[in-house]
Amino acid sequence: MTARDILIATGGRAYVPDIPGAELGITSDEALNLTELPKKMVIVGSGYIAVEFAGIFAGLGVEVDLVYRQTLPLRGFDDDIRSTVYSNLKERGINQISSCQLVSLDKQSDGRLLLRTSTEELETDVVIFATGRIPNTTRPKLGLESVGVELSATGAIKVDEYSRTTVSNIWAVGDVTDRVNLTPVALMEGMAFVDTVVRGNPTKPDYENIPCAVFSQPPVATVGLSENDAIMRGVRCDVFMSSFTPMKYSLSGRKEKALMKLVVDSVSQRVLGVHMVGPDAAEILQGFATALKCGATKQHFDQTVGIHPSSAEEFVTMRSLTRTVGGE
Repeated sequence: MTARDILIATGGRAYVPDIPGAELGITSDEALNLTELPKKMVIVGSGYIAVEFAGIFAGLGVEVDLVYRQTLPLRGFDDDIRSTVYSNLKERGINQISSCQLVSLDKQSDGRLLLRTSTEELETDVVIFATGRIPNTTRPKLGLESVGVELSATGAIKVDEYSRTTVSNIWAVGDVTDRVNLTPVALMEGMAFVDTVVRGNPTKPDYENIPCAVFSQPPVATVGLSENDAIMRGVRCDVFMSSFTPMKYSLSGRKEKALMKLVVDSVSQRVLGVHMVGPDAAEILQGFATALKCGATKQHFDQTVGIHPSSAEEFVTMRSLTRTVGGE
């Protein structure tokens, strides 16, 4: 097959760590194809997939150990969000083993698995590796090197700001480029490609204020800068935060906490980040993502009438400053 332009969108695949016995574990690709529900499971990782599958299997009554290298789950998210997720996982009976490295995975004489880490040994029925994903450039082999398409050290296709590779008529979008690995972002990049190549209107994907969600239990959603992101950029910012037990949890006796947080530029009062852990977080944050795209300020939030009773109204009724951080 020949064409004037070629678009590569082969996505990514689950990464399996390079440890002895890794072939005895499974990934999220196989996790929902189990023919029997295990009594015990170890999930290795602390990102989207690890946290989501921990909630799924714990909800089905499986004893779940969540093993990860960091001190808290969900690296890259706001630290207050991470702490709240840690507490909520614990509240649901998920055992978290943090700050450890994998050593090996073995099958014992009774058929059970033994996962050795740098801190302890875990006997289990199933091990799921949720240790990230890697660009799908080698399976199947695409022959990119033979035509001059350059790859990064991680195997991602190198592209410019218009998604063009190092070969002028070959383009790439989505997880295979390892930029922002989210399905809606891949769709955005694909539409920018259509505008640029098909319609002749050069268009760059816009990576500012991309919302995302983790469908943990309860879910997480976020858009914009975390508190640490703002500090790293040298921005002096006001932080507003509210933590509470949602009404539906109070009535059912659950003790899980919801957290809502705003990161606001102290000078311009523009809202830089909106973060939430709690019921319907993804549904709530979609609208606030539009507000951030429009440059909403804290005053705009304060002047908005809340919908009562709802968790979402907390974002427009937070008046008490929690702290001011960053800047000179």
